[in-house]
Amino acid sequence: MTRVAKGPLLFVAGQVPTLPDGSVPEGAAAQTRVVLDKIEALLAEHELGWPAVVKVTYFLRDIADLGAVREVLLDVLPEPRPTSSLVAITALVDPRFVVEIEAIADLG
Repeated sequence: MTRVAKGPLLFVAGQVPTLPDGSVPEGAAAQTRVVLDKIEALLAEHELGWPAVVKVTYFLRDIADLGAVREVLLDVLPEPRPTSSLVAITALVDPRFVVEIEAIADLG
């Protein structure tokens, strides 16, 4: 399925799982939840929610974490879900990070 944007776009740069105190939760599911919460807060600053998101890109350090990440995504993202791309990478900026996510939302 393809989501089509009809207006100006909001680009949410890659978000990482750092908590306000600088800590990073253990595990792909917990990190994904933190990242999605951060994206949701950025969307809210623009009076948007998940239904406005038309594209997400996931960066995973270990493809074996995909199942845990998908479980959280299915729990958070509403239907119709945004189109997505998965990029398997060898490292993120902090070795504690296992996931980074960026999003594009339709402002129209």
